Amino acid sequence: MSIKIQRLVNIAMVLLAWLTIPFLGLHNIKRFFPASLLIVIFEFINVLIGKRRKWWVFYNKPNSYLFNEFPFNIGPFLVGSMWILKWTHGNFKQFISLNATVNAFFAFTLIKLLEKLKVAKLVRFNNLQFFLFFFYKAPLLYGIQYIIESKKKYSST
Repeated sequence: MSIKIQRLVNIAMVLLAWLTIPFLGLHNIKRFFPASLLIVIFEFINVLIGKRRKWWVFYNKPNSYLFNEFPFNIGPFLVGSMWILKWTHGNFKQFISLNATVNAFFAFTLIKLLEKLKVAKLVRFNNLQFFLFFFYKAPLLYGIQYIIESKKKYSST
């Protein structure tokens, strides 16, 4: 995939994700954005480790976080986290199930498409490891949201 097309895909991916934000509702955005943002910051640290260990590579140059992983993190990952929290809040089993489904789709299906399009490929990770790389953050996201909600309830009483 050419650099121009990849840039367009990156922009489209972020825009499409963020265009769904108004449908969350202002209350839910305020409620779920802090936990989702914290998990994206945590994901940034994970990406730095993954890039250094060459768990995956992106085909096009520049090989930078801003050009490659950042659009995934501030687009589908951030916005998707808020949607998953909204749809499943209060039901941990449902939250884990939906997160596992979304992460499995990315790790087993979407990554194959990215390889065929010459965007990115797994190098020192297999698909199961890549799934676990994403999935282990799900309980952390839920826990952060739980703590935030607990503090809000405690401070309002």
